[in-house]
Amino acid sequence: MKTAEEKRIYTVSELTRNIRMILEDSLGTVWVEGEVSNFTSHQSGHMYFSVRDEDSVLSSVLFRRVNYGLRFKIENGMHVLCFGKISVYDKRGQYQLIVEKIEPRGAGALQIAFEQLKEKLRKEGLFDESRKKPIPALPQRVGVVTSPTGAAIKDILNVAKRRFSNIEIIVNPTRVQGEMAKEEIVRALDLFNVLGNVDLIILSRGGGSTEDLWPFNEEIVARAISRSRIPVISAVGHQVDYTISDFVSDFRAPTPSAAAELVIPKKEDLISALDGFSERMGNVLLSKINFMKESLEALKKRYVFREPFNIVTQREQEIDDLARELTSKSAVLVKFKEEALNTFAAKLEALSPLGILGRGYSITKSEKNGKVIKNAENLKKNDYIRTKFAKGEIISMVEEIKNLKK
Repeated sequence: MKTAEEKRIYTVSELTRNIRMILEDSLGTVWVEGEVSNFTSHQSGHMYFSVRDEDSVLSSVLFRRVNYGLRFKIENGMHVLCFGKISVYDKRGQYQLIVEKIEPRGAGALQIAFEQLKEKLRKEGLFDESRKKPIPALPQRVGVVTSPTGAAIKDILNVAKRRFSNIEIIVNPTRVQGEMAKEEIVRALDLFNVLGNVDLIILSRGGGSTEDLWPFNEEIVARAISRSRIPVISAVGHQVDYTISDFVSDFRAPTPSAAAELVIPKKEDLISALDGFSERMGNVLLSKINFMKESLEALKKRYVFREPFNIVTQREQEIDDLARELTSKSAVLVKFKEEALNTFAAKLEALSPLGILGRGYSITKSEKNGKVIKNAENLKKNDYIRTKFAKGEIISMVEEIKNLKK
């Protein structure tokens, strides 16, 4: 039996490290399948979650250096397949899976990323028809964002040469696949908008796998298309291929050639249409001239143009009649007003103080203050008074006042 000195005693840290090394050495890297739960995206960029099945739960971590290129969004309830190594987080003594690669089970990672971004942008309204800008009928300059060596630009140039060689094609060359393609596409779209030197932009590339077409499914490309003031046509891949760019752009063309045919009309068709317009305009003008001639002939035959002075004499007689009627009515009105004035003057005369005096009455005033004497009580003996008659007036002195009521 070992003594106390011979016993191997571990610290917690030592034991945890030993367990970690045993797990890492014995298991190495593993594939683990399960359902995501308790997902958390830390502000550091690291992602923490659990992978679980019906009976067990495995803590997992996806560090920022690994998840930087993740193309789909991890969500709780998602069924995933994880590749990584089993280790132990020493501080908690908890074993965990350090994930180096994660894939969704069922639908592929790219398809899930496509559907997630599509739904996100749809909710923001980037696919709404109200945001779509009209495609110009006959652009003078067409900008093309594509590879300068790909089949897409060759198809567009061939269509332009065949249909309307006068239209100017300006190519802003970019990569159309690979990790750097999305930034170059965004720069090309923004540059066309800064320069404002084209009437329309075609964003294009030929067919390819989902991975090849992926730059046109990137969010930064979608937002560059959305903010473009210049109309954008998306012509990516073949007719069966759909990308996020197709939904955000102002118009989706099934192929690069179809995009060119859409925006570049046949010169012969335009010339034919112009000839037709010219012929129709000539016919309309000729018809209008003939109509005006007929109208002029009809006017020449009207009585007013055959006997123009008769209208003048008719109007002169009407003026004379009106003048006579005005004079007659004015005389009647003056007479009526004169009679009314005389009646009013007679009423004034009857009410005039001079008229009253003329009927034998007189007015007596105090000689001292000039006030009219209405009552004998206002006088006293020896007061002087002035009496006015219809003709003349007298000044007298009061000797006696009679008939005063007590």
